[in-house]
Amino acid sequence: MDASLLSPHLLPDDQLTRENCKEYLSRFLAWLHARFDAGDNIIELVATRSEYMDELLTRLWQKFGFDKTPLTLIAVGGYGRGELHPHSDIDLLILYEGDELDEVLGLRIGEFITLLWDLKLEVGQSVRNVSECIEQGRADITVATNLIEARYITGRLAGFEQLQAATQPQHFWPSEEFFRAKREEQSLRHQQFLGTAYKLEPDLKSNPGGLRDIQTLAWVARRHFGATTLFEMTSHGFLNRAEYRELLDCQNFLWKVRFALHMAINKGDNRLLFDRQRTVAQMLGFEGEGNGPVEQMMKRFYQTVRRVAELNEMLLQLFDEAILGNTAMDVRRISDEFQLRGRLIDAVDSELFGRDPAAILRLFYQIAQHPEIVGIHSATLRQLREARRTLSCWLQDLPECRRLFMALLRHPGGIGQPLTLMHKYGILAAYLPQWNLIVGQMQFDMFHAYTVDEHTHRLLQNIHRFANPASRQTHPLCHEVFTQLRKPELLSIAALFHDIAKGRRGDHSELGAVDALEFCQLHGLDRYESRLVAWLVRHHLLMSVTAQRRDIYDPEVVSDFAQKVRDELHLDLLYCLTVADICATNDTLWNDWKGTLLRELYFATQKALRQGLENPPDMRLKIRENQRQARQILAQREVSEEAVNALWSDFKADYFLRHSPEQIAWHSRKILKHGDNPAPLVLIGKQPTRGGSEVFIYCRDTPNLFATVASALDQKNLNIHDAQIMSSHSGYVLDTFIVLEPTGDPISPNRTATIKKALEKALQEPGKLVLRSKPLSRRHRQFSVPTRVVFLPHKGPNQREARHTLLELTALDTPGLLARIGAVFQQCGLSLHAAKITTIGERVEDFFSLTTLAGEPLTLAEQQALEERLVNQLNPQPPGEEGDEGSDNGLSGRRISF
Repeated sequence: MDASLLSPHLLPDDQLTRENCKEYLSRFLAWLHARFDAGDNIIELVATRSEYMDELLTRLWQKFGFDKTPLTLIAVGGYGRGELHPHSDIDLLILYEGDELDEVLGLRIGEFITLLWDLKLEVGQSVRNVSECIEQGRADITVATNLIEARYITGRLAGFEQLQAATQPQHFWPSEEFFRAKREEQSLRHQQFLGTAYKLEPDLKSNPGGLRDIQTLAWVARRHFGATTLFEMTSHGFLNRAEYRELLDCQNFLWKVRFALHMAINKGDNRLLFDRQRTVAQMLGFEGEGNGPVEQMMKRFYQTVRRVAELNEMLLQLFDEAILGNTAMDVRRISDEFQLRGRLIDAVDSELFGRDPAAILRLFYQIAQHPEIVGIHSATLRQLREARRTLSCWLQDLPECRRLFMALLRHPGGIGQPLTLMHKYGILAAYLPQWNLIVGQMQFDMFHAYTVDEHTHRLLQNIHRFANPASRQTHPLCHEVFTQLRKPELLSIAALFHDIAKGRRGDHSELGAVDALEFCQLHGLDRYESRLVAWLVRHHLLMSVTAQRRDIYDPEVVSDFAQKVRDELHLDLLYCLTVADICATNDTLWNDWKGTLLRELYFATQKALRQGLENPPDMRLKIRENQRQARQILAQREVSEEAVNALWSDFKADYFLRHSPEQIAWHSRKILKHGDNPAPLVLIGKQPTRGGSEVFIYCRDTPNLFATVASALDQKNLNIHDAQIMSSHSGYVLDTFIVLEPTGDPISPNRTATIKKALEKALQEPGKLVLRSKPLSRRHRQFSVPTRVVFLPHKGPNQREARHTLLELTALDTPGLLARIGAVFQQCGLSLHAAKITTIGERVEDFFSLTTLAGEPLTLAEQQALEERLVNQLNPQPPGEEGDEGSDNGLSGRRISF
């Protein structure tokens, strides 16, 4: 159907009713959708909606009789540029003459705007005279920008011409001031996104490299040169034809994504959220199985915004010189090939990189040598872009480039600013073929906040910061270990390759280890160093998995980990890599709890390595030492030694092994004070324990006790991270839980009393479980994580049969999950002895140590029965079938963890 057949101009005045206009708008929107699906030119579609709105508004303006008044209807904002996506805001300026608006006319304008709202149009309007426009525009750069790109629709033309005259640069926002303001505006906007374009839920307009960055260029060019299109910038020498086509191609792709997004959600939102990405990818024609279409679309998106950001930076530099005259006067040579223009590095020869590709690496080595350099001059950036695209081989294939790359990795500042710029300008992708594959590679999950390449870049920056004395405050052990490394470049290479095989079929750790080994051999590392780097890549998850998903207070776990690590150099490198990796995954992942676990595992392993793996620690000595120190603490509090001995005779040896002397003394003093009181004893530590709050429970053992505690803590929105479940000889439990607030902090002091009271009440009714009915968040509903149960092989001390059965559970993170798991254990007649609770984005990977009620490990038949019941109880409903919109913060109210 021709769009003209849907036009309001076909309606006579008496039929220009609200209902008819709604019908025409609905049919026009359907026509737009159909033409988009048919592959019509996106520029024409965006312009067509703007033209359609012009016509509708003109007809309604005439119907209200405004054509006979001194009013002017003007389009501003995106509508002023003639760019309207399906649900873009329709920004209007109604201009009146004189000092005040006639009251009757004002009421009619209100009726006009109300009608537009009734038509479900997203209208933003202002009613002003010219002097008010100028006053508002001088105070606000956004208003000023709208006025500068204002477009006449209908009404009194003289009013529009008067506004145009008043907003000329000689009267209103001279181009120099306008440029400074728009550049500052862009800088502040980028800061809101932490300076990165690679978040997994980007904003199409405001993201660095998004549509706003293209509009900023157009606004500045329009203000200074009168350029009304991107193409006109080529005539002023700022863009060459290839760059113009590139910028237009980027804009068109972003427009297509935005157009599809508006159609998919039926509203004008520019956030490409998880729950929208799959639909948008399908609408844009991306194909594949599973998450393939989403990952393809997002990869194209990230590559697009990187290109926009690069062109934006280059052009703003050129504008700075042309508009503000900021051509650096303090030009000084720093080598035969490079000079500094202010704090920007510039190639002396405009053909340098094309003639000698190794000069690209020399550029970044010079940046490492001169820390005062903050960026690359626009002329050199343009040359770098052109050379990058005309390379006939990978840079690593050139011996001189390999030498320079290794020199850069070995330089104290090499993986700081130089590597950041190499990542930003696509040089890492031109150097390493494997890196080229991960540029813009997203992972469709709730765990990784960045693309694979951006995550790796952030990991390398974390490693670079370990050398800085300021890191003593945040990562003291990393600072101490890193500054003692003889060859820190080995850690940098391992970091570079740790995730480089993401997106390929197979285990990315194994595939990455092969790539790392080949890289090391190609770059002249010896056999030992090459194998060490490959080992780090292959095992880069080992320490985090062991610390957060295993019982590190079990000597066998530490011994097994130490045997895999082999020596202290491997341990040092793995520890630094692990901390940097966790901190680079997302901005909320690191907390004191994780830091404490990793440090304790580090020191326990270091001790095991130093005393020799063939000499395991004597646990009886450790128990006696813990008891001795606890007695000293209790003696200072004047606690009777006879009472302590009587109490401890009821405790099993494991209790003294798995608690510190301070914990033992605290528990003992409180239990003795509690006396024969039949009520449960609940203690909440005032000081953080291993980065979290310790909750200690002492009461008669009852069925379903773990599930009861988990349910009560869930009701208080606390996240369990660790649990030690123990019982005394006389049937009392001595259970310790480490819990955190959803923010990752210990329990807020003002909540302690209410949490303690809730636990005491729940423990008096242990069979009564209260599971929260909170729906899954919009993010969680995009994922289906099948419940998977794995029973881990385990031997006790001296390779004898283990006393416990170790179970690892993977499932979708849902409200009340831990309580439901505990209920299943109770139904199966099992005792829980320890738990490690880990959330990885949308899924949990929890670890449990279990026995039968008789204290025996589970038989094969019992394991199969438990697995079947867990799978039946926990398997999620398909995405989209549970709850309503739910929380928008990606948390289920259970916990945040690595």
